[in-house]
Amino acid sequence: MLSVTANSLKPFSSFNPTTTTTFLSSTTFLNPHPPPLHHPKPLSPKPISATLTPSSSSKQRQQQLYQPFRPPPSPIPSKFRSLDANGRLEILANRLGLWFEYAPLIPSLTQEGFTPPTIEEITGISNVEQNRLVVAAKVRDSLIQSNTDPEIVSDFDLAGSELLYEIRLLSVQQRAAAARFIIENKLDAKGTQDLARSIKDFPRRRTEKGWESFDYSSAGDCLGFMYFRQAREHKNPSEARTAALEQALKVAQTDKAKKVILKELEGEGEEKEGEGEDDVAVGVRVPVVRLKFGEVAESTKVVIFPVCRAEEKNKDVMEAPWECRSEGELGVMVAEKGWKRWVVLPGWEPVVSLEKGGVVVSFSDARVLPWKVNRWYKEEPILVVADRSRREVEADDGFYLAAVDGEGLGFRVVRGSALKETGVEESLGTVVLIVRPPKDETDDQLSEEDWE
Repeated sequence: MLSVTANSLKPFSSFNPTTTTTFLSSTTFLNPHPPPLHHPKPLSPKPISATLTPSSSSKQRQQQLYQPFRPPPSPIPSKFRSLDANGRLEILANRLGLWFEYAPLIPSLTQEGFTPPTIEEITGISNVEQNRLVVAAKVRDSLIQSNTDPEIVSDFDLAGSELLYEIRLLSVQQRAAAARFIIENKLDAKGTQDLARSIKDFPRRRTEKGWESFDYSSAGDCLGFMYFRQAREHKNPSEARTAALEQALKVAQTDKAKKVILKELEGEGEEKEGEGEDDVAVGVRVPVVRLKFGEVAESTKVVIFPVCRAEEKNKDVMEAPWECRSEGELGVMVAEKGWKRWVVLPGWEPVVSLEKGGVVVSFSDARVLPWKVNRWYKEEPILVVADRSRREVEADDGFYLAAVDGEGLGFRVVRGSALKETGVEESLGTVVLIVRPPKDETDDQLSEEDWE
């Protein structure tokens, strides 16, 4: 009996032809139908991959920088989210719902490629109104997020887009105070615009009279100070001045502000009657003001004066137009003759009373003025407003526009006592105001002690 013993094969480290032939022969002897011969393929080398294990500090840094993705909330109210573009356009065209409900449909349509003119053509909502609705809706959302009284917010639900749009530039806290003041005082769009403007403008007015008596955190005080400041631009007494002060007293909220307004309204803030000509000899005050950015645009009343340069001939001052007045319902300004340079100034009290004879001389360097150089060494341009109808040198402490010694050498500002010492009895005009250029910092206003 034939017995065959087969040992388990071991892998070869290399190909050996002799061993392979012996193995095949043994296999053929055992199996009459040997399998086809397959040559083994050489193994391809495997790539070696190395991974850099970050340190624990870098892992923490990556965790701090990583922010999970959170999809932005849909700007469309839930009841409108299932609508397609045509459905949203129909909502806008028919004003189906409250204004703050369909206002978010406008930016959603814009994201889909609709332009404001196209939306206007389809819905009838103008470009201006589209912007007002979208902005007002965001202002309303900010009031809700700042926990404003729901009753105050609900008062804007019916027709409040125009009012909320006007307070868009205020901070969140200021919006809440302004919204309450608007509702409690039933302000219209113009009143709301004045309120927002007064709140934004209040910090820049700290150098003006009475500013410290008004509270910046009070919306009514900010508006009251604006009316209080406008009242001082009118003549005293005048109906316009009284009306502005009464309006300021109506909206002011703090007792301190009301007290200052009442004092001005009763005339205690002005010079008492009977202190006229004698006081001129004691001391003449020439206001030195710094023009603020945007002050001309915000003024309810402005004045226009012809301008002469300080280095020009003396006769140019007298040849400049003496009167510039407004005509017609549109307020077209008309001068008696043409002039090269003009300046527009706010209707401050010293200049608003100059009906005829007002002129402005521009100096390139403020050091020409007789103030203390050791403290106010200001190399900045200034404007000197003079009244040509008051040419006589009366007060020693007054300031007058005079010609530099010599023909055609320009102008200078001289105190009355200095002119009298040289025998000059008539000047080119009495100086009523000095205007300095605007800048961000306004804490360098001149006081009476700063003049020579």
